[in-house]
Amino acid sequence: MSQTNKPRVLVTREIPEAGLAILREACEVTVFSSERQPTREELLALLPNYDGLLSMLIDILDRPMLEKVPHLRVISNYAVGYNNIDIQAATELGIPVTNTPGVLTNATADIAWALLMAVTRRIVEGDAYVRQGKWVGWSPDLLLGMELGGKTIGIVGAGRIGLAVAKRARAFDMNVKYYNRRRLDEETEREYSLNYVDLDTLVRTSDVISLNLPYNQESHHLFNADLLSRMKPTAYLINTARGAIVDEAALVEALKKRQLAGAGLDVFENEPSVHPGFLELDNVVLVPHLGSSTRETRDNMAILAAENLVRALQGQRPHSLVNPEVYS
Repeated sequence: MSQTNKPRVLVTREIPEAGLAILREACEVTVFSSERQPTREELLALLPNYDGLLSMLIDILDRPMLEKVPHLRVISNYAVGYNNIDIQAATELGIPVTNTPGVLTNATADIAWALLMAVTRRIVEGDAYVRQGKWVGWSPDLLLGMELGGKTIGIVGAGRIGLAVAKRARAFDMNVKYYNRRRLDEETEREYSLNYVDLDTLVRTSDVISLNLPYNQESHHLFNADLLSRMKPTAYLINTARGAIVDEAALVEALKKRQLAGAGLDVFENEPSVHPGFLELDNVVLVPHLGSSTRETRDNMAILAAENLVRALQGQRPHSLVNPEVYS
């Protein structure tokens, strides 16, 4: 505890002022940097001096690190995903972990559709074509893409974001299939015009596949060479979930061989590194993890992350708790 009797909080990267203002009112706040994340060594050196941590999704908080800072009273992750944190270790050490679900649903669904439209209608290729001075006039076979009306979109992972993607699909008059670990109730299926199928059927019959599932051991490289080979050669893969759900080397080969028509990727297995094979392909659209990148969403994420952290430090239950066992 600091000399002002306010808990000390470390924020590993500058977040919107909407969240920082909440933190400053209740805590002594240190923002590591607006330019970069702390290294593992820097984080280990800093954490013993703080009561709370507001982390980013690329801060790796594994068991060896957490065991060195068991006094830490809360970790508030500025993301909906939390695969960067060893939840079991945090729970055993009595450290509550929170995330920011709900507030980024629409933004992430929007980016999935932006990628879907960009790759199926070859928008990025068309932009480059014009900028490079190659366009000499209208042509009936110039950069032909795929029309979405009447096609089938397969949604893998029907949580908040998956359902938001499905909701948008209705506006494009698409058929919607989904695969989830647990089938949704009939009312939800009717509301979103969803048809439940097994994963193999979804992969074989979908014209577009949108990945919206959480990353864990079960989903690691779920879309491997075998599963990718079952996709239609005219189909597209969209990933706005986590990069490691897809075997990137296998996807590069599948795209090269035109085993599928294209892909749109917002996430990568070793961010910010991108598999070099993608950079050589014209049938993949790549964006730098922009899923939640709207002003409104980042503000709301900052507010929720800050409120979660402050509530935990004040002995209250956070709004969005990943490991409720610490309060049992």
